[in-house]
Amino acid sequence: MNNNDLSYVKWFRNAAPYINAHRGKTVVLMFGGEAVTHPNFANIIHDIALMRSLGMRLVVVHGARPQIEDRMARRNIERIIENNIRVTDAETLVAVKDATGSMRLHIEALLTMGLANSPMHGSQIRVSTGNFVIAKPMGVRDGIDYKYTGKVRRIDAEGIQQQLEFGSIVLLSPIGYSPTGEVFNLALEDVATQTAIALQADKLITFTEDEGLTDGDNNLIRSCSVRTVKTLLDENDCHVRQLLLRAIISCGENGVERCHCVSYQSDTALLQELFTRDGAGTLIAKDHKEQICTATIDDVGGILELIAPLEKEGILVKRSRELLEVEIHRFTVLKKEDVIIACAALYPYEEALAGEIACVAIHPEYRSGNRGERLMGELELRAKSKGLTSLFVLTTVSGHWFMEQGFVEQPLDKLPEGKKQMYNFQRKSQVLMKEI
Repeated sequence: MNNNDLSYVKWFRNAAPYINAHRGKTVVLMFGGEAVTHPNFANIIHDIALMRSLGMRLVVVHGARPQIEDRMARRNIERIIENNIRVTDAETLVAVKDATGSMRLHIEALLTMGLANSPMHGSQIRVSTGNFVIAKPMGVRDGIDYKYTGKVRRIDAEGIQQQLEFGSIVLLSPIGYSPTGEVFNLALEDVATQTAIALQADKLITFTEDEGLTDGDNNLIRSCSVRTVKTLLDENDCHVRQLLLRAIISCGENGVERCHCVSYQSDTALLQELFTRDGAGTLIAKDHKEQICTATIDDVGGILELIAPLEKEGILVKRSRELLEVEIHRFTVLKKEDVIIACAALYPYEEALAGEIACVAIHPEYRSGNRGERLMGELELRAKSKGLTSLFVLTTVSGHWFMEQGFVEQPLDKLPEGKKQMYNFQRKSQVLMKEI
């Protein structure tokens, strides 16, 4: 077996937990008309078909803004924009129908493609479209009649769920229908957001020209909370970008656990984001009422109270108040209404590019759910920000839990030299390590 084969097998094994975790999940994918015209779009479609073949329940929502503009230019239809919203008169509506209809057919054809030389040969992916989006007119605002420009009134979640149960990919256009038989031009972001919320989707995946969301210095943000996206919204004056950020915020505030932002220009971004540890774009997690933060001197008492029972049982090494006060900046805590319900510490060994996870404790009443996983995820992010490439933990009773988080048992000589010299042979702690 050559090196390429070995690399592929290693990647596949590493991807297996993500494949298993995503199976059966409901995912809404949102991309604008700009993505459809990009040369990489065919690769995105193949990846979407691959996601479906791996057991994901997919709803694809496409936009058509540049295609509508093109149709209007060909027909010499005047473009009327008020408050960054297109006014859709009868003539414009014809262009909207033409553009969205053509787009829908184009995407359906790509998803159906099963030629022998195509990536999804023989996959027989079913695509379902229909009147799943019920709309209402935007009406008259500040004296401006937006005519056939509308908003989502309701999503036929039951109808979409039925198609997902049949194994179909549901394809939605930025078009809605009223109970009176009228057709309305809708915003892509409105359709995608309301669909994700109505389905209580596990993920919303958005495609942009950039790698993902960026900070004020134009650096890619790998992971953040909805609160961070709100600050980005305040700092951004691009209308299309604001629509994207508002869609992410709305989903995060209304039950969608994860949002992802990836580039439609990258051949690998979508699969990297879903099936690798580091991803390729930006992961946005919804805010929790329980907040994770760096511990302060005011938290010493709460941490001592939390860890005291575990120290008494010999599960944790005893720490004095004085030591904890000195090392408090090493601790990360999970708080619920200012009460500490979990904690953990990170001790870097920079010469070995490694970090020790220590003093992991969760209040007995809060051990259900994913609090431990959230805490570990935060420590991993902090370790990466310090340039560390691995984490290790010494434990006597919690080895299986850490193994579930991706840690692997290692011999004692794998520890950083500084930690190896401090190893307590009487405790006989298990050494577990994880690459990050």
